[in-house]
Amino acid sequence: MATIIPPEQLLGLYASGWFPMAMADGSIRCFSPDPRGIVPLDDFHIPHGARKTLEDPAWEIRIDTAFETVMRACGEREETWIDETLIRSYVALHRIGAAHSVEVWRDGKLAGGLYGVRLGAAFFGESMFHRVTGASKVALVRLVERLRSGGFQLLDTQWVTPHLKRFGAREISRPKYLRMLSKSLSAKALWPQIIRTDDCT
Repeated sequence: MATIIPPEQLLGLYASGWFPMAMADGSIRCFSPDPRGIVPLDDFHIPHGARKTLEDPAWEIRIDTAFETVMRACGEREETWIDETLIRSYVALHRIGAAHSVEVWRDGKLAGGLYGVRLGAAFFGESMFHRVTGASKVALVRLVERLRSGGFQLLDTQWVTPHLKRFGAREISRPKYLRMLSKSLSAKALWPQIIRTDDCT
């Protein structure tokens, strides 16, 4: 049976600038990259192609209705850092309101989404997936809308991927990240019940 990282221990890792990943040998290792990837909330950019995708009325956004399903879908890849220990651990965080999922549905089916951890005015994006082209872009944009609406200060992406770079993600030094993290943890933010859709478009 998979073990679990206690919620207080897991939140403590994030508060210190670390996050866990499952290794191929079954172990769990913690990382604190230098440089660190972030998406500046005040400089978020939506590529032209993504704007067209967002205009599709068939997308339906739901929040926190299928957290574990989203997490498992994020782990369905050839090389994954998500194992049963992490699934149990983050589901426990979700149950106490410290982890969230942004879900994109289409025709009644889960088309894509993302999940992450909320602490203070910081959101730590863990992973995203899509089963329908464009769904992960929609999830990211709707997440940023929600974070802006709630007064968040930091969107941590751990590393910068080519996909995230198109939306304005950039690398900063670990010391700068830790300063931003400290400031964000001492601030308050809300996880809004209703998404505002006019912030990023």
